[in-house]
Amino acid sequence: MSAPPRILIVAGSDSGGGAGLQADLKTVLALGGYGMTAVTALTAQNTEGVHEVLAVPAGFVRRQMRVVLDDLGADAVKTGMLKDAEIIAAVTEELPAGVPIVVDPVMVAKGGAALLDAKAVDALKRLLLPRTSVLTPNLPEAEALLGQAIGDLDGMKRAAEALLRLGPAAVLLKGGHLPGETVHDVLIDDAGIRVFSAPRIASRHTHGTGCTLASALATGLGAGRPLDEAAVRARDYVREAIRQAPGYGRGHGPLGHGHTVGPF
Repeated sequence: MSAPPRILIVAGSDSGGGAGLQADLKTVLALGGYGMTAVTALTAQNTEGVHEVLAVPAGFVRRQMRVVLDDLGADAVKTGMLKDAEIIAAVTEELPAGVPIVVDPVMVAKGGAALLDAKAVDALKRLLLPRTSVLTPNLPEAEALLGQAIGDLDGMKRAAEALLRLGPAAVLLKGGHLPGETVHDVLIDDAGIRVFSAPRIASRHTHGTGCTLASALATGLGAGRPLDEAAVRARDYVREAIRQAPGYGRGHGPLGHGHTVGPF
């Protein structure tokens, strides 16, 4: 039996367990990986929103990454909430060479709270995106990065091309925010554009879908799967997790991350 892929999660904590590094760790384990963390921020959060954020000093984020990588190593890295330019700089400098880097550019929580300082967007573009293997923005994040509205599938394709020009090796642009009965995601790299489409699942239990998708993708890439295969598996995992959501909370509820794990 081969060892599980080692996935370093660099992200914020969600006290409600639905998103952030809690969702990331559940996903990595459910898909056969070994998860490790460098915590970038603490949040007081539940399904109804983010009530307070406490940033972790950039030097301590750096220290977490360095000691984990020095001892355990990593087969892939996934970044989520990075909060400010200083943390982005520290994370970029500590990224290991030769492994996939999946960047989920977390900017705004599902309930609307800002999770990335406005001045940090430039640091994200300038420092982190050129080191990124796959960028996984949703539509509002893509619009913020590009400064343009995205209104349909053709607009998504144009936006994916523009995002690729910012420096990442590939972009998986998520289309769940567009209205309609079908959800389209657009994947682009130097091999061209691919569109993945599936019927929309009607549910309010979608908290943490972006974190979950990025971590699922990182786990697949860390295990050596080709990008397209890893993306399909990640999308399938997220869709089933939405279907099997436990129904907790009064707001945007968490996913059913453990659906790959049978009962004892």
